[in-house]
Amino acid sequence: MIRSLVLALVATAAVPAIALAQAPASASANDPYYKAGEAALAKQLAVVPNTGKAKNVILFLGDGMGISTVTAGRIYDGQLKGVDGESNSLAFEKLSYSALSKTYSHDTQVTDSAAGITAIMSGVKTRNKIIGLTGAALGEKCETEKGNSVASVAELAKANGRAAGVVTTTRVTHATPAGAYAHTAYRDWEGDADMPAEALAAGCKDIARQLIEAPDALRLDVVMGGGRSRFLPDGKDVGKRADGRDLTAEWLKAEGAGSSYVTTADQLKAIPADTKHVLGLFAGEHLPYEVERPVLGQGVPTLSEMALSAIDVLSKNPNGYFLLVEGGKIDMGSHLGNAKRTLTETVAFSQAIDAVLAKVDLKDTLVVVTADHSHGLVISGYAARNAPILGLAGNEGEPVLAGDGKAYTTLMFATGPGGPEGNDTRKDPAKEDTDDIDYHQQATVNLASAAHAGEDVGVFADGPQAFLLRGVVEESYIFQVMRHAFGFDAKADAVKQSR
Repeated sequence: MIRSLVLALVATAAVPAIALAQAPASASANDPYYKAGEAALAKQLAVVPNTGKAKNVILFLGDGMGISTVTAGRIYDGQLKGVDGESNSLAFEKLSYSALSKTYSHDTQVTDSAAGITAIMSGVKTRNKIIGLTGAALGEKCETEKGNSVASVAELAKANGRAAGVVTTTRVTHATPAGAYAHTAYRDWEGDADMPAEALAAGCKDIARQLIEAPDALRLDVVMGGGRSRFLPDGKDVGKRADGRDLTAEWLKAEGAGSSYVTTADQLKAIPADTKHVLGLFAGEHLPYEVERPVLGQGVPTLSEMALSAIDVLSKNPNGYFLLVEGGKIDMGSHLGNAKRTLTETVAFSQAIDAVLAKVDLKDTLVVVTADHSHGLVISGYAARNAPILGLAGNEGEPVLAGDGKAYTTLMFATGPGGPEGNDTRKDPAKEDTDDIDYHQQATVNLASAAHAGEDVGVFADGPQAFLLRGVVEESYIFQVMRHAFGFDAKADAVKQSR
């Protein structure tokens, strides 16, 4: 009986070994996807979380850069380089850590840039159209600004002896860059001429004034982008100010020695080596799109050039710095329903990140890349591998027609200028140049300006404390990671005392 039991156990134990020996050889080992997966795993296994404190923090904000924009931008970037777009990676996709950010605002399912940047920069979710104030403030209600101001990470950096700056492709008074320094009940109060008389009479300041009139201890050291019109008096250059003030001259006087005000790329390159403060206003309004650079962008620095110059100046502070770099026209291209502009700006944004990553040391610099909100860009159909991302959708390589007998593009928008108007029939994109810089992708609903979308956006990070950005997080949590990486206490007393 015992002998029989022993023989049975031996036989049972031998089954897996026999089965394994008879298993067919796997073809996986030589498959390129399998090998790529092995390499990716090895890379991740080698990552060691950096638990140190950050001397510097750089926040890259791709305005409106949702997941679909990242994917389409990745493909477009690869196709421009002549490599496989689908397996390509943008610069920030190579960072060690990633997460998803929930972008709803205090009062809406879908945020705007003002509420989005307030959450990221201050850790507080607020109402749409409001910058640097809690959700207790009300849009366009000047009287609700009092007592509801929240400190931004840029202001905390300044209050703690570091330098701080902002670089953008929009007006420097636009919602996202203003999130570093402004506290206003309405994002469109960029200059005094943009404000109602009652708000001015009540003592509320336009955003440009807030930038210039910030206390010495809090005023940004570097500001670069467009928006010169909000700083100059009406009748001077492109000025639109109604109060007759030249805020650029006032800024130079306030900053004193070691400051430079520049308006062209050549002037930016020529700033003295000892410059510690730079105000660069390179256009009256927003900077031109990259696709317009050959015609409209002469003399205008690229996002990469501005970011690198900003780091050169900010790095003169031995204590470190905070820098916000915004690819603001990614969002504007999508508002136009113009995917070519959207993707071209996304590629330029990635190039700026690549340039900065080559310059900084991730041992002491936290780099965070994210978006404030998404857009209604959709990638659909079954276009063949390596088919132009701005081209027509297909059926696994074969042309495909919709129910109306017409083709459709791989990229479309939920809303926007490309939507149907009245009883107009849908145009056939097969008969149009979908690669034209002014082509509007078709949309389901016609709006003069495409609406934002509310799905989560990506967060990509590396450097000190970057490992804290993983999983699905609140948009306002990003501030907490940056604050913690700097080693700042969760208090704004120093900021309040400096105002």
